[in-house]
Amino acid sequence: MVAKPPGFGDNELRNAMASLSDFERMLPALSRGEKAQLLKWVVQDLDEGFPGIDSRPDVCGGEPCLVRTRIPVWLLEQARRLGTSEQALLAAYPHLRAEDLVNAWAYARSHAGEIESQIRDNETA
Repeated sequence: MVAKPPGFGDNELRNAMASLSDFERMLPALSRGEKAQLLKWVVQDLDEGFPGIDSRPDVCGGEPCLVRTRIPVWLLEQARRLGTSEQALLAAYPHLRAEDLVNAWAYARSHAGEIESQIRDNETA
């Protein structure tokens, strides 16, 4: 069962599912370039979603943190810049997984300006 998006009634959900089925039937007819463009649009639509990273006003002042923790991404990125290895980070934070660091590095790359600003702000605090 597909979750109903907010604001969707039953009829709208049925129409969306019919459209999705139509799209699935059309997919084989699309060229590689058209499929790539569709994928690009989907990725752009999901751009703000980073698995394993959460930003909530009630946790660390809204700074992006690893889920299940209060460890901000900027802290891990700063440690990495200062030469701390991934093995050392995992040893220092035993509840972290290698996957958490991969997610943090991806977020830091994608939001370089934001992370840089948070590092600067916390260095001067």
